[in-house]
Amino acid sequence: MSVLVSGSIAIDNVKTQKASQENLLGGSASYAAIAASFFGPSGIVGVVGHDFPEEHLGLLKSRDINLEGIEFSEGETFRWSGEYMEDMNDRETLEVALNVLESWKPSVADSQKGASINLLANAHPLNQHEVMDQLGDGPFFTIADTMDLWIQISRDELERLLKRIDLLVLNDSEAKLMMDTSNIVAAGKALREMGPKYVIVKKGEHGAMLFGEDEFFTCPAFPLHDVFDPTGAGDTFIGGFAGYLASLGKDEFSFDDLTSAIARGTIVASFTCESFSTHAVEALTEDAFNERLEAFRGYCAFA
Repeated sequence: MSVLVSGSIAIDNVKTQKASQENLLGGSASYAAIAASFFGPSGIVGVVGHDFPEEHLGLLKSRDINLEGIEFSEGETFRWSGEYMEDMNDRETLEVALNVLESWKPSVADSQKGASINLLANAHPLNQHEVMDQLGDGPFFTIADTMDLWIQISRDELERLLKRIDLLVLNDSEAKLMMDTSNIVAAGKALREMGPKYVIVKKGEHGAMLFGEDEFFTCPAFPLHDVFDPTGAGDTFIGGFAGYLASLGKDEFSFDDLTSAIARGTIVASFTCESFSTHAVEALTEDAFNERLEAFRGYCAFA
């Protein structure tokens, strides 16, 4: 069982109060696919330009990720530059250049159409629809991520997408924006009623909430003594979530399966925060993952 991830592939320049680095591997699809590959096979649908570093391509290949859905364009790769403030919660986008992403039309390779999990990482809703149109009726479990920009400029397309997916994931401020409420729980329940069977609301350093029909689950973030760079943590979270689900080898998932997947995604995301880009996740071992997962179980248990 495998995960197909579609979305952005980027070159990032990141500055924190401790350090800075340029020409990093970034993009929603990159983070998610690498996280999913920790649990099993994954693939990417995206676009890069002539300036995409060979070492980044080599990294994706080394993770045994199916790259046949990547378009290699003559233009320049999508680029993002940002700076984090002292508390690492607030960041300022210094520069965004969509470049080849602006006119991108996703193209799913035939070799990628057998994936059991369809992860629509953060991208324009029209691109997400295009991927779904190419995949047909499945069977697969579809997850879609979104952001405030699409809520504001492409709400109609986004609402139409919600009727086609199994799970929506977005952060707390985006959930409140979309449902025009200050109450996260009310927002999560209302979003479910718009189409998806499940909704995950991410709360950054405070964890995540999962909403089902009559079920609810909340999970804290893994406590870190030091956050180096949180870029891509949300994408890694949902990639790890999807990768774990695929590893179960099931055609259908229970609410308990999803809560277990949230815990695994949370652990993978915690490693992302400990380095620039995907560096820590690239080096993640099964022993290190299991050690942190067992500690997390202890943190969340109570009598």
